[in-house]
Amino acid sequence: MKRKPDLLWILVIVFGLGVVTTGYAQSLWANKTDAPIELAQQIQPFKR
Repeated sequence: MKRKPDLLWILVIVFGLGVVTTGYAQSLWANKTDAPIELAQQIQPFKR
């Protein structure tokens, strides 16, 4: 039963890295306020 605390710490570290990465990505996305508009203009509708 010695492995469970090790696994718990690994999960805590992975979760923490996910939170930090998500916060960093959201801050980058917030700096580019016109990014969704540019993305929407680049997508062309499919025409037959």
